[in-house]
Amino acid sequence: MTTIGIEERAAIREGFARLLSEKASEADLRRTMASDSGHDTDLWKAISDMGIAGLLVDPDHGGVGGSILDVETIMEEAGAALLAAPLLSGGVMAVALLAESSDADLKARLLPAIASGETIATVAVTGDNGLWTRDDIGVVATAGWLSGTASYVLSANIADVLLVVAIAGDGVAVFEVDSKAGGVTIEPLQAWDPTLRLSRIRFDKVAAKVLAGVDSSSVERTLDLARVALAGEQAGAARRIFDITVEYLRTRVQFGRPIGGFQALKHMAADLLVEVESATSAARAAAQALAKGTPDAAALVSLAAFACADAFHQVAAAAIQMHGGIAFTWEHPAHLYLRRARVDAQLFGASAYHRDRYVSALETAA
Repeated sequence: MTTIGIEERAAIREGFARLLSEKASEADLRRTMASDSGHDTDLWKAISDMGIAGLLVDPDHGGVGGSILDVETIMEEAGAALLAAPLLSGGVMAVALLAESSDADLKARLLPAIASGETIATVAVTGDNGLWTRDDIGVVATAGWLSGTASYVLSANIADVLLVVAIAGDGVAVFEVDSKAGGVTIEPLQAWDPTLRLSRIRFDKVAAKVLAGVDSSSVERTLDLARVALAGEQAGAARRIFDITVEYLRTRVQFGRPIGGFQALKHMAADLLVEVESATSAARAAAQALAKGTPDAAALVSLAAFACADAFHQVAAAAIQMHGGIAFTWEHPAHLYLRRARVDAQLFGASAYHRDRYVSALETAA
């Protein structure tokens, strides 16, 4: 895998931010979330053409060959724009699982198509309880046939390929499934965030191909990558809604002066800035540790998972309060950030779960 330098990473981020400002404005986002699919094919093509969908794909398969450091950086911009696209599910999770496979033919078939945007893939991991643990896997594999249910699957409604985590005998395996295969039923789930599409997938004796070499450890590594990517998204989104709020405090006038001059709001803003900076530091530190494989990587991933989720929710909720009544209107973007914060907080494990993992990791290190 190639190594992307700091300057190149900054250039990729700048280009991606420029693309999002041109093609993923708030008006574009509102049009996308109001559509039946919740997906903008032109935007996804532009993102793929830039190489973002293939950021983690090896250059031999048409990708950039980046690392989690590059993904975390990009996800900060995606979060700021509340990107409605299959980047996390396809460009991160699906690619990471496929990269773990020992099946060279499988990788040669799927990875270039994912990197180019031609194929959209997603990963089905957890069951209806949404615990994101082995105990909550709701799909069982028997002699290559899948039965059961997977829930909270991102972008399943537009996916071509499903990578399904299933119980297979005494272990865990991952299977490739055509989203239109017989026995596959994809049902939309109601989510508080209209910019995301979550689905429940039912499998009724579905023929599937196992991903050779992929096991429970592979799944956990993939989830950790996804957690850091999500932490980057949360940190970026928290910063953007904070900036929006500060600008409002500077321009909204009451009693003859900007409300940002009121001491109570100054203190609130200062506290929120600490949350934003702490979340950003946590996400980046976890990405660094995961990229280098340091002994504290597990602890830092868990720390980022709960710290960024909590910070994003706190900043988004405070933004509603600090904007006053206008933030409760459909036309204002503040509520969109709060909606994303609440849904993000349940993906890949809730904060309480990650706090427990963090403490366990610290105890193990001690």
